[in-house]
Amino acid sequence: MPEFLRIAHCQYESHAGKFAENLAKFEAGLERADRERVQVVSFPECFLNGYPDTGERTRQVAFAVDSPEAMRVLDVSSRFEATAIVGFNEVRGPDLFNTAMVVHRGHLLGTYSKCMAYQPFHRQGRVFPIFERDGVKFGVVICADGGYYEPTRILALKGARIIFAPHFNYIAGPGVISHFMKVRADHTARAIENGVYFVRGNNVVNGIDPAITRTEGIGYGDSYVIDPGGEILARTRRHTEDFLMADLDTKNPNYDFRMKQARTCWHALKSHFEEAMGADRVS
Repeated sequence: MPEFLRIAHCQYESHAGKFAENLAKFEAGLERADRERVQVVSFPECFLNGYPDTGERTRQVAFAVDSPEAMRVLDVSSRFEATAIVGFNEVRGPDLFNTAMVVHRGHLLGTYSKCMAYQPFHRQGRVFPIFERDGVKFGVVICADGGYYEPTRILALKGARIIFAPHFNYIAGPGVISHFMKVRADHTARAIENGVYFVRGNNVVNGIDPAITRTEGIGYGDSYVIDPGGEILARTRRHTEDFLMADLDTKNPNYDFRMKQARTCWHALKSHFEEAMGADRVS
């Protein structure tokens, strides 16, 4: 295992229905990652085909993991060394999922689908895979998933030392400050309570996103890496495309301590959680 793992996030803008344009930005991000000797790089939520706010429009731009579009993504990745995490709207049989694919050198390593998807047309994901680069395990949550402690805790208990959280934020003007404060608090909590690095990878929106028809908003960026002690290690500029990069210490003692706490607490208090939630509501 290396002493440090270099990670990055491409805080870029993408557009619904413009797959070729978005794929070109994906390629440019991988080129930058390789120049900077980055080992794992992430891109925003639903980056490859945009994030419409209706099921009909989403289905028009979505694609499957075995589609020609997905094969083009793998082909692009085959020319670069960085492992990439990139979001897309996935069609899976009759269902739509908000998914991130993890790819490396032309190979699909796996996918993660948002488990707390709030759009009514997205199905909820219920699989929490672990990925690895150069001996360092990492996991993926998507946007709203980071507002709950359980998804990150599951991944940490499976061995993830880094949690990547691709976002797509398009927030109505009056709510931007409160949203900014809440997500930072949520992500700081996820890092501290699990002893992990938490990588919030946001998007930006310049002007009005025509794929979003139900509100007018702001895609403000503010991507960052929070270390296991709750400090911001690196962050991007706001309201502009940017490239976030950080070297993460793989010899992190906080992780072992926090996971020991988590296991001890669960075994000691499991029955109390079940009682508090109601036996008929606990599987």
